[in-house]
Amino acid sequence: MHDILQQLEKKRAQARLGGGEKRIAAQHAKGKLTARERLELLLDEGSFEEWDMFVEHRSTDFGMADTKVPGDGVVTGYGFINGRMVFVFSQDFTVFGGSLSEAHAEKICKVLETATKVGAPVIGLNDSGGARIQEGVASLGGYADVFQRNVTASGVIPQVSLIMGPCAGGAVYSPAMTDFIFMVKDSSYMFVTGPEVVKTVTHEEVSAEDLGGAITHTTRSGVADLAFENDVEAIMMLRRFFNYLPLNNREKAPVRHSGDPADREDFSLDTLIPENPNKPYDMKELITKVVDDGDFFELQPDYAKNILIGFARMNGEVIGIVANQPLVLAGCLDIKSSVKAARFVRFCDAFSIPVVTFVDVPGFMPGTAQEYGGIIKHGAKLLYAYAECTVPKITVITRKAYGGAYDVMASKHLRGDVNYAWPNAEIAVMGAKGAVEIIFREEKSDPAKLAAREAEYKAKFANPFVAGARGYIDDVIMPHGTRSRICRSLTMLRDKKLDEPWRKHGNIPL
Repeated sequence: MHDILQQLEKKRAQARLGGGEKRIAAQHAKGKLTARERLELLLDEGSFEEWDMFVEHRSTDFGMADTKVPGDGVVTGYGFINGRMVFVFSQDFTVFGGSLSEAHAEKICKVLETATKVGAPVIGLNDSGGARIQEGVASLGGYADVFQRNVTASGVIPQVSLIMGPCAGGAVYSPAMTDFIFMVKDSSYMFVTGPEVVKTVTHEEVSAEDLGGAITHTTRSGVADLAFENDVEAIMMLRRFFNYLPLNNREKAPVRHSGDPADREDFSLDTLIPENPNKPYDMKELITKVVDDGDFFELQPDYAKNILIGFARMNGEVIGIVANQPLVLAGCLDIKSSVKAARFVRFCDAFSIPVVTFVDVPGFMPGTAQEYGGIIKHGAKLLYAYAECTVPKITVITRKAYGGAYDVMASKHLRGDVNYAWPNAEIAVMGAKGAVEIIFREEKSDPAKLAAREAEYKAKFANPFVAGARGYIDDVIMPHGTRSRICRSLTMLRDKKLDEPWRKHGNIPL
Protein backbone atom coordinates (compact mmCIF):
# COMPACT_ATOMS: atom_id res chain seq x y z
CA MET A 1 0.00 0.00 0.00
CA HIS A 2 2.82 2.36 0.91
CA ASP A 3 4.49 1.76 -2.48
CA ILE A 4 1.26 2.48 -4.36
CA LEU A 5 0.74 5.72 -2.42
CA GLN A 6 4.29 6.79 -3.18
CA GLN A 7 3.79 5.98 -6.83
CA LEU A 8 0.49 7.89 -6.82
CA GLU A 9 2.09 10.98 -5.29
CA LYS A 10 4.99 10.79 -7.73
CA LYS A 11 2.60 10.71 -10.70
CA ARG A 12 0.56 13.60 -9.27
CA ALA A 13 3.70 15.68 -8.83
CA GLN A 14 4.80 14.84 -12.37
CA ALA A 15 1.38 15.85 -13.77
CA ARG A 16 1.39 19.12 -11.81
CA LEU A 17 4.84 19.93 -13.16
CA GLY A 18 3.65 19.55 -16.77
CA GLY A 19 6.55 20.03 -19.17
CA GLY A 20 8.99 20.86 -16.38
CA GLU A 21 10.41 23.93 -14.66
CA LYS A 22 12.29 25.13 -17.74
CA ARG A 23 9.19 25.23 -19.93
CA ILE A 24 7.09 26.76 -17.15
CA ALA A 25 9.69 29.54 -16.87
CA ALA A 26 9.50 30.05 -20.64
CA GLN A 27 5.71 30.34 -20.40
CA HIS A 28 6.05 32.94 -17.63
CA ALA A 29 8.69 34.83 -19.64
CA LYS A 30 6.10 35.34 -22.39
CA GLY A 31 3.74 36.90 -19.85
CA LYS A 32 1.55 33.79 -19.85
CA LEU A 33 0.25 31.74 -16.93
CA THR A 34 0.40 27.95 -16.91
CA ALA A 35 -2.68 25.81 -17.47
CA ARG A 36 -3.10 25.14 -13.75
CA GLU A 37 -2.48 28.74 -12.69
CA ARG A 38 -5.23 29.83 -15.07
CA LEU A 39 -7.71 27.39 -13.53
CA GLU A 40 -6.78 28.53 -10.02
CA LEU A 41 -7.68 32.10 -10.99
CA LEU A 42 -10.83 31.16 -12.91
CA LEU A 43 -12.47 28.88 -10.35
CA ASP A 44 -13.55 29.52 -6.77
CA GLU A 45 -10.75 28.68 -4.35
CA GLY A 46 -10.48 24.97 -3.60
CA SER A 47 -13.42 24.04 -5.86
CA PHE A 48 -11.56 22.34 -8.72
CA GLU A 49 -12.12 18.60 -9.12
CA GLU A 50 -9.58 17.28 -11.60
CA TRP A 51 -10.22 14.33 -13.89
CA ASP A 52 -7.88 12.10 -15.89
CA MET A 53 -4.67 13.34 -14.30
CA PHE A 54 -2.95 10.04 -15.14
CA VAL A 55 -3.98 9.78 -18.80
CA GLU A 56 -1.02 9.33 -21.16
CA HIS A 57 -0.76 9.21 -24.94
CA ARG A 58 -0.54 5.84 -26.65
CA SER A 59 1.80 6.76 -29.49
CA THR A 60 4.99 4.80 -30.05
CA ASP A 61 6.24 6.37 -33.30
CA PHE A 62 9.11 8.87 -33.61
CA GLY A 63 10.41 8.21 -30.09
CA MET A 64 7.11 9.14 -28.42
CA ALA A 65 7.12 5.96 -26.31
CA ASP A 66 9.94 7.45 -24.23
CA THR A 67 8.29 10.85 -23.66
CA LYS A 68 5.12 10.48 -21.69
CA VAL A 69 3.73 13.09 -19.29
CA PRO A 70 0.71 12.31 -17.05
CA GLY A 71 -2.26 14.40 -18.19
CA ASP A 72 -0.96 14.59 -21.77
CA GLY A 73 -1.05 18.35 -22.14
CA VAL A 74 -4.56 19.24 -20.95
CA VAL A 75 -5.99 19.73 -17.45
CA THR A 76 -9.69 18.81 -17.24
CA GLY A 77 -12.44 18.63 -14.64
CA TYR A 78 -15.08 20.80 -13.04
CA GLY A 79 -15.36 23.48 -10.38
CA PHE A 80 -17.41 26.53 -9.43
CA ILE A 81 -17.49 30.20 -10.37
CA ASN A 82 -19.27 32.32 -7.76
CA GLY A 83 -20.82 29.11 -6.44
CA ARG A 84 -22.17 27.95 -9.83
CA MET A 85 -20.87 24.77 -11.47
CA VAL A 86 -18.76 24.84 -14.62
CA PHE A 87 -16.74 22.24 -16.54
CA VAL A 88 -13.31 23.26 -17.75
CA PHE A 89 -10.36 22.16 -19.82
CA SER A 90 -7.08 24.04 -19.91
CA GLN A 91 -4.45 23.15 -22.50
CA ASP A 92 -0.87 23.03 -21.24
CA PHE A 93 1.58 24.54 -23.71
CA THR A 94 4.54 23.24 -21.67
CA VAL A 95 3.64 19.64 -22.66
CA PHE A 96 4.28 18.97 -26.37
CA GLY A 97 3.27 22.58 -27.11
CA GLY A 98 -0.27 21.78 -25.93
CA SER A 99 -0.70 19.71 -29.10
CA LEU A 100 -3.78 17.53 -29.33
CA SER A 101 -3.34 13.77 -29.29
CA GLU A 102 -6.00 11.07 -29.33
CA ALA A 103 -5.84 10.80 -25.51
CA HIS A 104 -5.86 14.60 -25.10
CA ALA A 105 -9.03 14.77 -27.25
CA GLU A 106 -10.68 11.99 -25.23
CA LYS A 107 -10.22 14.05 -22.06
CA ILE A 108 -11.91 17.08 -23.63
CA CYS A 109 -14.72 14.89 -25.03
CA LYS A 110 -15.39 13.46 -21.56
CA VAL A 111 -15.79 16.98 -20.15
CA LEU A 112 -18.15 18.04 -22.95
CA GLU A 113 -20.25 14.86 -22.70
CA THR A 114 -20.63 15.04 -18.92
CA ALA A 115 -21.38 18.78 -18.94
CA THR A 116 -24.13 18.20 -21.52
CA LYS A 117 -25.50 15.33 -19.44
CA VAL A 118 -25.65 17.23 -16.14
CA GLY A 119 -26.47 20.67 -17.61
CA ALA A 120 -23.46 22.86 -16.83
CA PRO A 121 -21.49 25.28 -19.04
CA VAL A 122 -18.06 24.46 -20.48
CA ILE A 123 -15.14 26.87 -20.56
CA GLY A 124 -12.14 25.92 -22.70
CA LEU A 125 -8.79 27.63 -22.16
CA ASN A 126 -7.02 27.11 -25.48
CA ASP A 127 -3.22 27.20 -25.76
CA SER A 128 -2.16 24.64 -28.33
CA GLY A 129 0.15 24.22 -31.29
CA GLY A 130 -2.50 22.15 -33.06
CA ALA A 131 -2.66 18.47 -33.95
CA ARG A 132 0.16 16.27 -32.64
CA ILE A 133 1.99 15.49 -35.86
CA GLN A 134 3.56 12.28 -34.51
CA GLU A 135 0.07 10.73 -34.18
CA GLY A 136 -1.07 11.54 -37.73
CA VAL A 137 -4.69 10.78 -38.47
CA ALA A 138 -5.44 9.72 -34.86
CA SER A 139 -5.07 13.32 -33.72
CA LEU A 140 -7.26 14.52 -36.61
CA GLY A 141 -9.88 12.00 -35.54
CA GLY A 142 -9.58 13.41 -32.01
CA TYR A 143 -10.39 16.89 -33.31
CA ALA A 144 -13.45 15.64 -35.16
CA ASP A 145 -14.64 13.89 -31.98
CA VAL A 146 -14.38 17.21 -30.10
CA PHE A 147 -16.23 19.05 -32.91
CA GLN A 148 -19.09 16.57 -32.73
CA ARG A 149 -19.43 17.11 -28.96
CA ASN A 150 -19.40 20.90 -29.49
CA VAL A 151 -22.29 20.60 -31.93
CA THR A 152 -24.26 18.21 -29.71
CA ALA A 153 -23.85 20.60 -26.75
CA SER A 154 -24.76 23.70 -28.80
CA GLY A 155 -27.95 25.30 -27.52
CA VAL A 156 -28.02 22.85 -24.59
CA ILE A 157 -25.24 24.35 -22.45
CA PRO A 158 -23.30 27.60 -22.90
CA GLN A 159 -19.81 27.07 -24.31
CA VAL A 160 -17.09 29.71 -23.96
CA SER A 161 -13.59 29.66 -25.45
CA LEU A 162 -10.74 31.72 -24.05
CA ILE A 163 -7.80 31.74 -26.51
CA MET A 164 -4.64 32.22 -24.44
CA GLY A 165 -1.94 31.18 -26.89
CA PRO A 166 -1.68 29.72 -30.38
CA CYS A 167 -4.75 28.13 -31.92
CA ALA A 168 -4.07 27.00 -35.47
CA GLY A 169 -5.32 24.61 -38.14
CA GLY A 170 -8.13 22.30 -37.09
CA ALA A 171 -7.85 23.63 -33.53
CA VAL A 172 -9.72 26.83 -34.47
CA TYR A 173 -12.94 25.07 -35.40
CA SER A 174 -13.84 23.94 -31.90
CA PRO A 175 -13.77 27.52 -30.53
CA ALA A 176 -15.59 28.69 -33.67
CA MET A 177 -18.55 26.48 -32.75
CA THR A 178 -18.70 27.68 -29.16
CA ASP A 179 -20.97 30.56 -28.19
CA PHE A 180 -18.34 33.15 -27.26
CA ILE A 181 -14.63 33.59 -27.98
CA PHE A 182 -12.33 35.81 -25.91
CA MET A 183 -8.67 36.44 -26.74
CA VAL A 184 -5.55 37.87 -25.09
CA LYS A 185 -3.67 40.65 -26.89
CA ASP A 186 -0.12 39.96 -28.11
CA SER A 187 -0.07 36.36 -26.86
CA SER A 188 -2.97 34.60 -28.58
CA TYR A 189 -3.79 34.06 -32.23
CA MET A 190 -6.15 32.00 -34.38
CA PHE A 191 -5.78 31.04 -38.02
CA VAL A 192 -6.52 28.08 -40.28
CA THR A 193 -3.11 28.35 -41.98
CA GLY A 194 -0.06 30.12 -40.52
CA PRO A 195 2.04 32.91 -42.03
CA GLU A 196 4.55 30.47 -43.58
CA VAL A 197 1.85 28.54 -45.47
CA VAL A 198 0.20 31.80 -46.56
CA LYS A 199 3.54 33.00 -47.95
CA THR A 200 4.13 29.72 -49.83
CA VAL A 201 0.64 29.51 -51.34
CA THR A 202 -0.39 33.14 -51.96
CA HIS A 203 3.01 34.90 -51.68
CA GLU A 204 1.59 37.28 -49.06
CA GLU A 205 3.93 38.35 -46.26
CA VAL A 206 2.03 38.69 -42.99
CA SER A 207 2.88 38.36 -39.31
CA ALA A 208 1.05 35.94 -37.00
CA GLU A 209 -0.38 38.95 -35.12
CA ASP A 210 -1.75 40.63 -38.26
CA LEU A 211 -3.03 37.34 -39.67
CA GLY A 212 -4.87 36.09 -36.60
CA GLY A 213 -4.11 38.15 -33.51
CA ALA A 214 -6.66 39.41 -30.98
CA ILE A 215 -6.96 42.86 -32.59
CA THR A 216 -7.50 41.35 -36.04
CA HIS A 217 -10.28 39.05 -34.83
CA THR A 218 -12.08 41.65 -32.69
CA THR A 219 -11.97 44.45 -35.28
CA ARG A 220 -11.74 42.96 -38.79
CA SER A 221 -13.02 39.37 -38.90
CA GLY A 222 -15.51 39.39 -36.01
CA VAL A 223 -14.37 35.88 -35.03
CA ALA A 224 -13.69 36.90 -31.41
CA ASP A 225 -15.97 38.81 -29.05
CA LEU A 226 -13.47 40.57 -26.79
CA ALA A 227 -9.70 41.05 -26.44
CA PHE A 228 -7.97 41.58 -23.09
CA GLU A 229 -4.56 42.92 -22.10
CA ASN A 230 -3.25 39.81 -20.31
CA ASP A 231 -4.18 36.41 -18.87
CA VAL A 232 -5.28 37.81 -15.50
CA GLU A 233 -7.63 40.45 -16.94
CA ALA A 234 -9.10 37.92 -19.37
CA ILE A 235 -9.87 35.44 -16.59
CA MET A 236 -11.31 38.08 -14.24
CA MET A 237 -13.61 39.39 -16.99
CA LEU A 238 -14.62 35.83 -17.86
CA ARG A 239 -15.67 35.29 -14.24
CA ARG A 240 -17.80 38.45 -14.48
CA PHE A 241 -19.25 37.39 -17.83
CA PHE A 242 -20.19 33.98 -16.41
CA ASN A 243 -22.69 35.70 -14.07
CA TYR A 244 -24.93 36.48 -17.06
CA LEU A 245 -25.14 32.90 -18.33
CA PRO A 246 -27.71 30.27 -17.34
CA LEU A 247 -26.29 26.84 -16.54
CA ASN A 248 -28.24 25.21 -19.36
CA ASN A 249 -31.25 25.63 -21.65
CA ARG A 250 -33.70 24.43 -18.99
CA GLU A 251 -32.71 26.99 -16.38
CA LYS A 252 -33.03 30.76 -16.24
CA ALA A 253 -30.00 33.02 -15.95
CA PRO A 254 -29.25 34.01 -12.33
CA VAL A 255 -31.37 36.87 -10.94
CA ARG A 256 -29.36 39.42 -8.95
CA HIS A 257 -31.25 42.37 -7.49
CA SER A 258 -29.10 45.43 -7.06
CA GLY A 259 -31.38 47.89 -5.31
CA ASP A 260 -31.79 49.97 -8.48
CA PRO A 261 -35.58 50.72 -8.47
CA ALA A 262 -37.50 49.23 -11.39
CA ASP A 263 -39.58 52.41 -11.66
CA ARG A 264 -36.58 54.76 -11.73
CA GLU A 265 -37.05 57.58 -14.23
CA ASP A 266 -34.30 59.48 -16.04
CA PHE A 267 -35.42 62.84 -17.38
CA SER A 268 -32.14 63.41 -19.24
CA LEU A 269 -33.42 60.88 -21.80
CA ASP A 270 -36.11 63.39 -22.85
CA THR A 271 -33.37 65.47 -24.48
CA LEU A 272 -31.22 62.59 -25.83
CA ILE A 273 -32.57 62.82 -29.38
CA PRO A 274 -31.26 65.91 -31.24
CA GLU A 275 -33.73 68.29 -32.92
CA ASN A 276 -32.01 67.70 -36.26
CA PRO A 277 -33.11 64.21 -37.44
CA ASN A 278 -29.78 63.74 -39.24
CA LYS A 279 -27.65 64.46 -36.19
CA PRO A 280 -26.26 61.40 -34.38
CA TYR A 281 -26.33 60.58 -30.67
CA ASP A 282 -24.81 57.78 -28.60
CA MET A 283 -27.20 54.86 -28.13
CA LYS A 284 -24.93 53.55 -25.35
CA GLU A 285 -26.06 56.49 -23.24
CA LEU A 286 -29.65 55.27 -23.46
CA ILE A 287 -28.64 51.69 -22.63
CA THR A 288 -26.56 52.59 -19.57
CA LYS A 289 -29.32 54.89 -18.27
CA VAL A 290 -32.09 52.28 -18.40
CA VAL A 291 -30.31 49.09 -17.23
CA ASP A 292 -29.57 48.17 -13.59
CA ASP A 293 -26.73 50.29 -12.17
CA GLY A 294 -25.68 51.38 -15.68
CA ASP A 295 -23.90 48.03 -16.08
CA PHE A 296 -23.79 46.91 -19.72
CA PHE A 297 -21.47 44.02 -20.68
CA GLU A 298 -20.91 44.81 -24.33
CA LEU A 299 -19.75 42.14 -26.78
CA GLN A 300 -17.86 42.76 -30.02
CA PRO A 301 -17.54 46.51 -29.24
CA ASP A 302 -14.90 47.06 -31.93
CA TYR A 303 -16.57 45.13 -34.76
CA ALA A 304 -19.60 46.29 -36.78
CA LYS A 305 -19.95 49.28 -34.47
CA ASN A 306 -23.21 50.35 -36.14
CA ILE A 307 -24.98 47.80 -33.96
CA LEU A 308 -24.56 47.18 -30.23
CA ILE A 309 -25.01 43.82 -28.52
CA GLY A 310 -24.43 42.66 -24.97
CA PHE A 311 -25.89 41.61 -21.64
CA ALA A 312 -27.34 43.68 -18.82
CA ARG A 313 -29.88 43.31 -16.03
CA MET A 314 -33.24 44.96 -15.55
CA ASN A 315 -34.94 44.52 -12.20
CA GLY A 316 -32.32 41.85 -11.49
CA GLU A 317 -33.13 39.75 -14.58
CA VAL A 318 -30.56 39.10 -17.30
CA ILE A 319 -31.52 40.52 -20.70
CA GLY A 320 -29.83 40.57 -24.09
CA ILE A 321 -29.65 43.98 -25.73
CA VAL A 322 -29.52 44.72 -29.45
CA ALA A 323 -29.41 48.37 -30.51
CA ASN A 324 -28.67 50.40 -33.62
CA GLN A 325 -25.84 52.92 -33.07
CA PRO A 326 -26.56 56.24 -34.86
CA LEU A 327 -22.95 57.34 -34.26
CA VAL A 328 -21.68 54.82 -36.84
CA LEU A 329 -22.98 54.68 -40.43
CA ALA A 330 -26.10 56.47 -39.10
CA GLY A 331 -27.13 53.12 -37.57
CA CYS A 332 -27.69 51.46 -40.97
CA LEU A 333 -27.77 47.68 -41.10
CA ASP A 334 -25.04 46.12 -43.22
CA ILE A 335 -23.61 42.63 -43.69
CA LYS A 336 -21.39 42.59 -40.63
CA SER A 337 -23.91 44.11 -38.22
CA SER A 338 -26.68 41.76 -39.40
CA VAL A 339 -24.58 38.65 -38.77
CA LYS A 340 -23.26 39.99 -35.44
CA ALA A 341 -26.76 40.67 -34.10
CA ALA A 342 -28.32 37.50 -35.56
CA ARG A 343 -25.89 35.20 -33.77
CA PHE A 344 -26.46 37.02 -30.49
CA VAL A 345 -30.26 36.88 -30.79
CA ARG A 346 -30.06 33.13 -31.48
CA PHE A 347 -27.93 32.60 -28.36
CA CYS A 348 -30.46 34.52 -26.24
CA ASP A 349 -33.31 32.49 -27.72
CA ALA A 350 -31.54 29.17 -27.10
CA PHE A 351 -31.02 30.02 -23.43
CA SER A 352 -34.30 31.80 -22.57
CA ILE A 353 -32.79 35.27 -22.19
CA PRO A 354 -35.30 38.05 -23.06
CA VAL A 355 -34.23 40.35 -25.90
CA VAL A 356 -34.64 44.12 -25.63
CA THR A 357 -34.15 46.00 -28.91
CA PHE A 358 -33.55 49.73 -29.26
CA VAL A 359 -34.27 50.86 -32.81
CA ASP A 360 -32.97 53.86 -34.73
CA VAL A 361 -32.39 52.53 -38.22
CA PRO A 362 -32.65 54.44 -41.51
CA GLY A 363 -32.45 51.22 -43.54
CA PHE A 364 -30.00 48.76 -45.02
CA MET A 365 -26.65 50.05 -46.28
CA PRO A 366 -26.80 50.71 -50.03
CA GLY A 367 -23.96 50.11 -52.49
CA THR A 368 -22.32 47.55 -54.76
CA ALA A 369 -19.98 46.27 -52.00
CA GLN A 370 -22.99 45.30 -49.89
CA GLU A 371 -25.01 43.81 -52.75
CA TYR A 372 -22.07 41.83 -54.14
CA GLY A 373 -21.23 40.71 -50.61
CA GLY A 374 -24.70 39.21 -50.20
CA ILE A 375 -26.54 41.75 -48.01
CA ILE A 376 -29.82 40.11 -49.06
CA LYS A 377 -28.88 36.78 -47.50
CA HIS A 378 -26.94 38.24 -44.59
CA GLY A 379 -29.69 40.71 -43.73
CA ALA A 380 -32.14 37.81 -43.85
CA LYS A 381 -30.13 36.10 -41.10
CA LEU A 382 -31.13 38.83 -38.65
CA LEU A 383 -34.71 38.75 -39.86
CA TYR A 384 -34.77 34.96 -39.46
CA ALA A 385 -33.20 35.12 -35.99
CA TYR A 386 -35.81 37.58 -34.69
CA ALA A 387 -38.72 35.78 -36.37
CA GLU A 388 -37.62 32.42 -34.97
CA CYS A 389 -36.96 33.81 -31.49
CA THR A 390 -39.59 32.74 -28.92
CA VAL A 391 -38.27 34.44 -25.76
CA PRO A 392 -39.84 37.72 -24.53
CA LYS A 393 -39.10 40.44 -27.10
CA ILE A 394 -39.44 44.11 -26.17
CA THR A 395 -38.74 46.81 -28.74
CA VAL A 396 -38.32 50.56 -28.30
CA ILE A 397 -38.18 52.76 -31.42
CA THR A 398 -36.34 55.91 -30.42
CA ARG A 399 -36.21 57.84 -33.69
CA LYS A 400 -36.13 56.27 -37.18
CA ALA A 401 -37.50 52.93 -38.29
CA TYR A 402 -37.47 52.94 -42.08
CA GLY A 403 -38.18 50.35 -44.73
CA GLY A 404 -37.35 46.67 -44.43
CA ALA A 405 -35.02 47.49 -41.54
CA TYR A 406 -38.11 48.46 -39.47
CA ASP A 407 -39.53 44.99 -40.10
CA VAL A 408 -36.26 43.24 -39.26
CA MET A 409 -35.59 44.97 -35.92
CA ALA A 410 -38.01 42.94 -33.77
CA SER A 411 -41.15 44.55 -35.18
CA LYS A 412 -44.64 43.49 -34.12
CA HIS A 413 -44.87 41.54 -37.39
CA LEU A 414 -42.01 39.27 -36.25
CA ARG A 415 -43.90 38.39 -33.05
CA GLY A 416 -42.55 41.27 -30.99
CA ASP A 417 -44.37 41.02 -27.64
CA VAL A 418 -44.28 44.65 -26.58
CA ASN A 419 -43.39 47.41 -29.04
CA TYR A 420 -42.96 50.96 -27.81
CA ALA A 421 -42.10 54.18 -29.61
CA TRP A 422 -40.84 57.49 -28.33
CA PRO A 423 -42.96 60.53 -29.32
CA ASN A 424 -40.54 61.67 -32.04
CA ALA A 425 -40.27 58.22 -33.65
CA GLU A 426 -40.71 58.04 -37.43
CA ILE A 427 -42.00 54.76 -38.83
CA ALA A 428 -42.16 54.87 -42.61
CA VAL A 429 -40.98 53.25 -45.83
CA MET A 430 -38.24 55.89 -46.11
CA GLY A 431 -37.34 59.44 -45.13
CA ALA A 432 -39.69 62.25 -46.22
CA LYS A 433 -37.29 63.79 -48.76
CA GLY A 434 -36.60 60.53 -50.60
CA ALA A 435 -40.25 59.50 -50.51
CA VAL A 436 -41.50 62.79 -51.96
CA GLU A 437 -38.90 62.77 -54.74
CA ILE A 438 -40.24 59.38 -55.84
CA ILE A 439 -43.99 59.99 -55.38
CA PHE A 440 -43.97 63.48 -56.89
CA ARG A 441 -41.09 63.17 -59.32
CA GLU A 442 -42.94 65.29 -61.89
CA GLU A 443 -42.83 68.23 -59.46
CA LYS A 444 -39.02 68.06 -59.04
CA SER A 445 -38.59 71.27 -61.05
CA ASP A 446 -40.65 73.24 -58.51
CA PRO A 447 -38.74 73.36 -55.17
CA ALA A 448 -41.60 75.19 -53.39
CA LYS A 449 -44.14 72.53 -54.32
CA LEU A 450 -41.70 69.78 -53.36
CA ALA A 451 -41.07 71.39 -49.97
CA ALA A 452 -44.82 71.55 -49.36
CA ARG A 453 -45.17 67.88 -50.30
CA GLU A 454 -42.31 67.02 -47.94
CA ALA A 455 -44.01 68.85 -45.07
CA GLU A 456 -47.23 66.99 -45.89
CA TYR A 457 -45.44 63.62 -45.90
CA LYS A 458 -43.74 64.43 -42.58
CA ALA A 459 -47.03 65.39 -40.98
CA LYS A 460 -48.56 62.13 -42.19
CA PHE A 461 -45.76 59.64 -41.51
CA ALA A 462 -42.96 61.22 -39.42
CA ASN A 463 -44.63 60.14 -36.18
CA PRO A 464 -45.56 56.91 -34.43
CA PHE A 465 -49.33 57.33 -34.74
CA VAL A 466 -50.00 55.64 -38.08
CA ALA A 467 -48.27 52.48 -36.79
CA GLY A 468 -50.08 52.96 -33.46
CA ALA A 469 -53.44 53.17 -35.21
CA ARG A 470 -52.80 49.75 -36.75
CA GLY A 471 -51.65 48.20 -33.46
CA TYR A 472 -48.04 47.84 -34.64
CA ILE A 473 -46.98 49.99 -31.68
CA ASP A 474 -48.45 49.14 -28.28
CA ASP A 475 -47.84 52.55 -26.77
CA VAL A 476 -46.06 55.84 -27.30
CA ILE A 477 -44.00 56.40 -24.17
CA MET A 478 -42.00 59.27 -22.73
CA PRO A 479 -38.24 58.61 -22.88
CA HIS A 480 -37.80 59.16 -19.14
CA GLY A 481 -40.18 56.27 -18.39
CA THR A 482 -38.42 53.74 -20.65
CA ARG A 483 -36.85 51.73 -17.82
CA SER A 484 -40.05 51.31 -15.83
CA ARG A 485 -42.07 50.30 -18.89
CA ILE A 486 -39.49 47.69 -19.95
CA CYS A 487 -39.26 46.30 -16.40
CA ARG A 488 -43.04 45.98 -16.17
CA SER A 489 -43.18 44.27 -19.56
CA LEU A 490 -40.47 41.79 -18.54
CA THR A 491 -42.49 40.89 -15.43
CA MET A 492 -45.62 40.44 -17.51
CA LEU A 493 -43.82 38.21 -20.02
CA ARG A 494 -42.03 36.06 -17.45
CA ASP A 495 -44.16 32.96 -18.11
CA LYS A 496 -44.54 33.45 -21.86
CA LYS A 497 -45.06 30.23 -23.81
CA LEU A 498 -45.17 29.87 -27.57
CA ASP A 499 -46.01 26.65 -29.38
CA GLU A 500 -44.26 26.05 -32.68
CA PRO A 501 -45.17 23.50 -35.38
CA TRP A 502 -42.94 20.41 -35.22
CA ARG A 503 -39.88 20.43 -37.44
CA LYS A 504 -36.44 18.93 -37.31
CA HIS A 505 -34.92 22.40 -37.70
CA GLY A 506 -35.35 25.43 -39.89
CA ASN A 507 -32.99 26.34 -42.72
CA ILE A 508 -31.47 29.70 -41.77
CA PRO A 509 -30.14 31.59 -44.82
CA LEU A 510 -26.46 30.94 -44.11
